[in-house]
This record gives sequence, C-alpha cells and structure tokens, in this order.
Amino acid sequence: MSLEVNAAKIPGRPSARSARPGGPAAGAGSDSGSGADSGPGTGERALRKRERRFQHRDKWWGYALIAPAGLGLAVFYLWPVVQTLYYSFTEWGPFGGTSWIGLSNYRTLVQDPEFWQALGNSGIYTGLVLLGIPVSMVLAVLLNLKGMRGSGVYRTLYFLPVVTMPAAVAVVWRWLYNGDVGIVNQALDAIGIDGTYWVSDPSTVRFAIAVIGVWMTVGYNMILLLAGLQGIPQDLYEASSLDGAGRVRQFFSLTLPLLSPTLFFTTVLSVIQSLQVFDLVYLILGANTEGALMNPAYGEGQTVVMLFFQKAFFDNQRSYGAAIVCVLFFLIMALTAIQFRLQKRWVHYG
Repeated sequence: MSLEVNAAKIPGRPSARSARPGGPAAGAGSDSGSGADSGPGTGERALRKRERRFQHRDKWWGYALIAPAGLGLAVFYLWPVVQTLYYSFTEWGPFGGTSWIGLSNYRTLVQDPEFWQALGNSGIYTGLVLLGIPVSMVLAVLLNLKGMRGSGVYRTLYFLPVVTMPAAVAVVWRWLYNGDVGIVNQALDAIGIDGTYWVSDPSTVRFAIAVIGVWMTVGYNMILLLAGLQGIPQDLYEASSLDGAGRVRQFFSLTLPLLSPTLFFTTVLSVIQSLQVFDLVYLILGANTEGALMNPAYGEGQTVVMLFFQKAFFDNQRSYGAAIVCVLFFLIMALTAIQFRLQKRWVHYG
C-alpha cells in the first residue's frame, strides 16, 4: 500500500487515476475538443432535419398517388365546367367557331318565357319529390322495429327501383299511365272514377312524373335513414321509457333530433338530383324531342335540362344552351349554400 502511494508521488509519472482509459482527464480532453459537435442539441437538430426530409418525401408520394384521380377530375369535370362557362358568353357559329358576345345569352334567357316555365316545372317536381322523404322515414322506422320479419326482403324490394334503368322505368310507367288500357285507369274505373291520359294531360303530367320520381328515390332515402336509425344508441330509448316517454314522444323528442343529420343529407341530395332530372321525363314525354313536341303536355313537363338538350342539340344554339346549364349550376350551388346555412337551426350533431 505504501509503495503505491510513493509511486504516485514520483515527479513526471502519471498517476493511476489519470492513466486510466476514459478517466476524468481523458474525458475532459475529449469534451473540450469535440463538445460543439456531439452535444445534445446537435442530435435533436439532426433528428428534426431527418423528420422534415421524410415528411417532404411522404408529401410527394401522396401527390403522386392522387394524381391519376386528380387528373381525371380536372380533365373530365373541371375543364368542361370552365369551357361551358366560356361558351355561355359567346355565339356559336353554324359551322363551328365562337365569337364573344358578352351577356347577350343571359339577357335573352331572362326574357325567355320557355326557360321560366321549365324552371318552374323543375321546382314543382323537386318539391313533390321532397314529399317522398317522410314516406321513406316511415318505412325506415317500420323496418327498424325489433322482431320485424322479412326486413331484408322488404329492403330489397324497396331498393330495386333505385338500381333499375330509367328507360325500363319509363316504359313500365307509360304503360301504367296509358289512358286506354293502363292499369291505373282500370283500377279507377272499378271504383267509378273516370281516368285521364296522365302524361298527355297538362293538368296531371307534373304529378304523374313526380309520383314516378318518388317511387324511384324512396328506397335510397329509406336505406340512408335506416342506417341513421341504427346508429342511435338504444340506451337512450331505454332511459326515456323509464321516464315514462311513449313511442310517439320518443320519436319526436329523441329520434328526429338524432336523425336530423341524415335527414339533412338526404334533403340536399334529393334537391340536387331532382333539379337535374332529364332521362325519366324525356322518355315519359316522348323519347325524342320531335315526338315529344307533339305531346300537348310537353310544356308543363319540360325541365331545365330538357330545355338545354333541345336548344343545344336540336336547335343548334349551343351557346344559349351553355347559358341555361350555367344558370342551373349556380342555382343549385345557391340552394345548397342556403340549405347548409339553415341546417344550423334544426340539425343536431352529437
């Protein structure tokens, strides 16, 4: 023990503690030489830099994955909208080519009684189709009852008109509405009521077409509302029944408020689809414009899209037709914006 102490006191000889690898002396020297490069802040900066590099690379991978869909959307949807808007301010030549005429087409449109009649017909059709939403609501509530047998069969039957081609629907309903041999008139005659030529009578054509529209959309709205009903927790109904609430009180105080987001969604979709209706009415009124013009109820059944089709492709007034669809486009946007504005008053989320 004394020899080790004496050896440590010999001048010029390093002590045992300072000679150890990685001792305090060596550590102090290494820290003084490379402390600016190996501190904790340097590692954090390198980590953040690497994270930013990965985020930048992931961002470009995301752009690459959505590029095909975005390109298709731009080419087949956005560009036609811009092109149609441009054509609405031009005059289409008889052999092609356009010339800028400003708001002339829109001034003609405002003074066109045929356009206002078609717009009124579309509005009436939309309002009548919206009356089918309560029917869909009743069907959804009935199919959501516990112990309901054959609910899957009923859902399929009600949903079949949604997936049926409009051409087939028009053929069947034209036969049903036939004034001579139609089933509707035969059923009315059985109870002593004289029928009419439903799709050729100006006083009945709107309601006849609206009935078909409700029949085609009630199944789709029913499925949406049924999904909303099944998303309502059953604990709420059990708690309300313990408080003495009956079925009617539960429906108006619990079901309707919680189902209001689904009702809002179905209303927006119904308005947009009804204002754009074309094929069903086109086929019901005559299947071609020349034959349909011979229908005495054509003016009362014509919709805005039908007027566009006639002006653009039969009368060769493509610029005027572009103005018609632009007005319809902005009208749908305005009505949708109003619906979103008003939904804050009656739609309850959560």
